Amino acid sequence: MRRMFGDAMNTLHLSEPGLNQLVDAFYARVRADDVLGPVFNGAIDDWPAHLAKLKAFWSSVMLTSGRYKGQPVPAHMKHRHAITPDMFDRWLALWRQVTDELMEPAAARALQDKARRIAGSLQLAMYFRLPSAVPRGGMHMN
Repeated sequence: MRRMFGDAMNTLHLSEPGLNQLVDAFYARVRADDVLGPVFNGAIDDWPAHLAKLKAFWSSVMLTSGRYKGQPVPAHMKHRHAITPDMFDRWLALWRQVTDELMEPAAARALQDKARRIAGSLQLAMYFRLPSAVPRGGMHMN
């Protein structure tokens, strides 16, 4: 179900201004979310700076602008103790809701697909561990 957000409904384009508005609207909802809000609000000291970084990230990912220069995996690993795998599903559901409400349908789908792939990669980096390596000297067969 699509709901109205402000006076815009499915009107934002996949552009710098559209992504900027999307990021602002989305993270306002994240900050107010019962589950995600405490984690994000506890991890982010400077919201304006963080939003600028997120806008650069989505610009780089979706528009190939090259504006983002950070490293998402180490940034998220610092907060691994507070982030559960289920939170990724909640983040994605909220992302889907906000992109459906604000973005043109094709742009919303593209953003949702990209977010799913990014979330999958982050989850692998944060939670998947290979079995420990064979001890030095190789395996011993008795």
